[in-house]
Amino acid sequence: MEKNQKINCTVDSCKYNDSQRQQCQLEAIIVEPTKDCCTKQADESMCSSYECSNK
Repeated sequence: MEKNQKINCTVDSCKYNDSQRQQCQLEAIIVEPTKDCCTKQADESMCSSYECSNK
């Protein structure tokens, strides 16, 4: 896969968020389903690569 994709991020509490550019700084993220959720909407998944920035 080419390296031209960007992951936008507005989760200020995540240590991988570059809040100036609103981008995730990880090379890759892990996306997991939300437990017991079958809405077929965006809330059905989440970024499990999240780590608190301790701000």
